Amino acid sequence: MNAKPSEPANNRVALALQGGGSHGAFTWGVVDRLLEDGQRIDAICGVSSGAMIGVMVTQGLVRGGPAGARADMRRLWQRVAQAHSLSPLQAAPLERWLWGGWDLSNSVLWQGMEMAMRMFSPAQINPFGHNPMRALLEDLIEPHLLTDPAAPRLTVAATDVVTGQAAFFDNASIDVDVLCASACLPFVFPAVEINGRAYWDGGYAGNPPLGPLLRPHPPAELILVRAQAAHRFGVPTTPTEITNRLNEIACQNVLTAELAALPASVKLRTYHADEALLDLPISSKLSGEEAFLEELFESGRAAAVRSQA
Repeated sequence: MNAKPSEPANNRVALALQGGGSHGAFTWGVVDRLLEDGQRIDAICGVSSGAMIGVMVTQGLVRGGPAGARADMRRLWQRVAQAHSLSPLQAAPLERWLWGGWDLSNSVLWQGMEMAMRMFSPAQINPFGHNPMRALLEDLIEPHLLTDPAAPRLTVAATDVVTGQAAFFDNASIDVDVLCASACLPFVFPAVEINGRAYWDGGYAGNPPLGPLLRPHPPAELILVRAQAAHRFGVPTTPTEITNRLNEIACQNVLTAELAALPASVKLRTYHADEALLDLPISSKLSGEEAFLEELFESGRAAAVRSQA
């Protein structure tokens, strides 16, 4: 039966992007391959690094179609790598040789950070509220592109500290503060204040929330890209690892409940990062080394290819 003129055929595609720090480079790879293959994107909801990718895709599509979106995503992750090259928080060649991989947990600086986070509040550790993400993002966001009529509908999620509920920011309200709020880890940074309200990482209220993608009408297809491992073997032992796993479990349970409530009419396509992330420790979420990001990027592209086979 043909759709009525007032009810156009629903072929809209929504993209849900999890956060995960540097592990978001896996998401970058998945989305890069989807765009290369001509994937349509009508709406995006993202958290933390997923929100940043969502911004780059949205304004890139307006600027230059799929090629523009791919270029803008690469620009973001190149900026991350450049910033990390100046950071003291990276594994030395000897540490990589001894322990292998991208584990920063043997770094003296990482161990000092772990101890400081257990003993002091973010306000004590970082009294001026310095957030390195601000300098990284300030000249990457182009509001006139985000609000262009041709832009996909974009939602960035943060968590309202007072209510514990997800707060949603649309194309017109997204700026550096919103992205910093969506990625604000409360053990590292003071809460980000926007219009008199305090916000933490959006993942605490849903990683990512699906509600904004289902309103006002559900899409024909929902593409979910996971940037955190759903399963982990063994039992975490350090306080940081325990906290990280608790956060993963809590965020995953919220997402699982939303997925269970998806309308039957919505086709779900999911890209899992478990294979790429399973053996990576929490410290690798803070690694912006170019070779590591490219490794995750290629893993994401490979995951997108496998799903099409």
